[in-house]
Amino acid sequence: MKRQILLMMCAWAAGDSMAQTQSPAPAPAPAPAPAATPAAAPKDVTIEPANIAPGIYVLFGRGGNIGLTVGADGAAIIDDQFADMVPKIRAAVALLSEKPVRFVINTHLHGDHTGGNDAFGAAGAVIIAQDNVRKRLGTPSVNNGQPVPARAREALPVVTFADSATLHFNDDDLEFTHLPNAHTETDIVVRFRKANVVHMGDLFIAGFPFIDGNNGGTLDGYIRAHEAVLSTIDDGTKLIRGHGPLGNKAELQAYHDMLVVVRDRVAKLVKAGKTQAQVVEARPTKDYEEKYGGGNFNAEQWLGRAYVDQKTALENRKRK
Repeated sequence: MKRQILLMMCAWAAGDSMAQTQSPAPAPAPAPAPAATPAAAPKDVTIEPANIAPGIYVLFGRGGNIGLTVGADGAAIIDDQFADMVPKIRAAVALLSEKPVRFVINTHLHGDHTGGNDAFGAAGAVIIAQDNVRKRLGTPSVNNGQPVPARAREALPVVTFADSATLHFNDDDLEFTHLPNAHTETDIVVRFRKANVVHMGDLFIAGFPFIDGNNGGTLDGYIRAHEAVLSTIDDGTKLIRGHGPLGNKAELQAYHDMLVVVRDRVAKLVKAGKTQAQVVEARPTKDYEEKYGGGNFNAEQWLGRAYVDQKTALENRKRK
């Protein structure tokens, strides 16, 4: 059953009255690091807003693309990049809204999408995310092979949900849907029901995706996430990528189809007993690298992860 986040707008000045989808989880056992004052962002980095629907913007900067809604109820952002970008994010929002950020929605746990949580949370913004974001941020973890300490209390989501929830804000319905074990185990998409806009987080980016197996991500789940979204959008839907330019249904379909082909090629090699080195040498990504590789694409690294992912999937199927 879909859970609802109900807002009592008139009570904001004295303190919001709102119903949470569940009681916040107990404070995690490990002591979190204290909230730090954001360092200054590099001077040459700017926030570039793009208006994609009435009252809805994408803020392009350093880190994950930010969705922004402004209107009579105030401002809400989807993701908040890095801690050092917070002053620039606030300045960009201030140009579009006289009111501060009331809500921060995290599409998943990674620091280039949640780095501003500490500052926005400390300032009183309500942080909303899938249950696993709170659990993961509240305990030490690993991101792209690097250890990540537990986050400060202010950075943790205070409203969480398991499968879905809705925020009624600025005359639209922001629908949050969990798509499990995709980029991570924490991913959601955010749909502006009336505006026909969907923020995909890192479930849709401009290049080959990073499948974070250490945080519950799988290539099969990533592909299933695309299928879930594709079945609910139309040719007029505007898709906010986690990284890269604004997208549409045709581009998401092409991205999905590419990953299915590459996944199937890797899976076939794994099933045939090929080693990781042999899978890398076969280069099943080769004919897609010009379009999706980019200058920093490391085929050996990406295919190495895909090999481990599909080998694990094969072993899991055998156990069943």
